[in-house]
Amino acid sequence: MGFLFYDNAITIMLMILGIVIVAVAQIRISSNYSKYKKIASSLKLSGQEVARKILDNNGLSNVYVVQTNGNLTDHYDPTRKVIKLSNEIFNGESVASIAVAAHEVGHAIQDKNNYVFMKIRSVLVPFVNLVNYLGYFVIFIAIFAGLTGYFLMGILIILVTLIFQLITLPVEFNASAIALEELKKLGNEDLGAEEMLKAAAFTYVASVLSSLLNLLRLIILFNEKD
Repeated sequence: MGFLFYDNAITIMLMILGIVIVAVAQIRISSNYSKYKKIASSLKLSGQEVARKILDNNGLSNVYVVQTNGNLTDHYDPTRKVIKLSNEIFNGESVASIAVAAHEVGHAIQDKNNYVFMKIRSVLVPFVNLVNYLGYFVIFIAIFAGLTGYFLMGILIILVTLIFQLITLPVEFNASAIALEELKKLGNEDLGAEEMLKAAAFTYVASVLSSLLNLLRLIILFNEKD
């Protein structure tokens, strides 16, 4: 009975720790973004202009920069060769705007250079989406296959997600490194750009740690079931 209570306490602690890590990462990126979107960049260029300059400097005139709705919804679409920047990033001339814009261009440069981890991640996307979609049926698996099926399915989903997240880490860190180098070439003197990108990178690290803790929690529960 004591061991059962001990295991339950550990799994609860792991769950809480995972939630806290992700929350801290989100607070950090939100705090940095709020701070640096109020500070004007020394380049005196908008996010769109910075993106366009870096793209042209790297022979990527075929990649378009467009505006999209939302907050921090910025991303690079490799299938359409389009960089989508949220309204504040697209039009803003802040440190946050140029940092985020340059980071997304970093992904376009990775695409051009056939960066191996980006290629692997792109191949895995459909499979990861399928596995995550199956997560909606976990409740039915629990009904028909019992707790064993539920835990095994949960472990599989988290394991696939974790692998995807681990492959994503070098993609994001490398894109930030490219961004800082390209901003430096443009004459950027804002140290806040690096701090902003480090905060963004920490969210990916936090996701990996959270998935690891969740995976460990399910494995403990699965073993406890026996």
